[in-house]
Amino acid sequence: MSDANSLDALIQALKRLPGVGIKSAQRMAFHLLQHDRAAAQYLARALQDACTLVKHCELCHTFTEHSVCATCMDEKRDHTKLCVVETPADQSAMERTGAYHGLYFVLMGKLSPLDGIGPHELGLKKLFDRACDGEVQEVILATNFTAEGEATAHVISEALKVRGIKPTRLARGVPVGSELEYVDLGTIAHALVDRR
Repeated sequence: MSDANSLDALIQALKRLPGVGIKSAQRMAFHLLQHDRAAAQYLARALQDACTLVKHCELCHTFTEHSVCATCMDEKRDHTKLCVVETPADQSAMERTGAYHGLYFVLMGKLSPLDGIGPHELGLKKLFDRACDGEVQEVILATNFTAEGEATAHVISEALKVRGIKPTRLARGVPVGSELEYVDLGTIAHALVDRR
């Protein structure tokens, strides 16, 4: 591979990251090669190690280097609650709140029929098996409030009800500290319907 091809390959690889266009990818590639080759080597090793070592937890499906993640192994967590999220990033956000101390199930996506992602592709059977393990009493649906996230929550909710499991959904509404005139109308409408 020639020098130009190696540089182009690096730029194309960086461009695959979310939110990174061609100009940003070029800027990153040029910076790493011109000013910080040690960081480039560190990044390459970290990516290689992560791709080799990181796998899915056998219980919750999140990322871990072990067969079962630390969260699932933690005896101090509330094993009667199972929070369903779309991604490990969503799980991390829930953890940062410090308000939830139960277990998780990470879908690694959402239902999207247009993209060919149905219940089978999401592995919902594994979720239902976990939810029906005899210990879980409440499943908290924390999928995103997008059309696909809402559809995913609805399908899971209906399937859980049939199995005798109590599903709940994250509340939605006006963000704390916001002024109504600046909040989108859909959020205000949902907050009004879900008022308590």
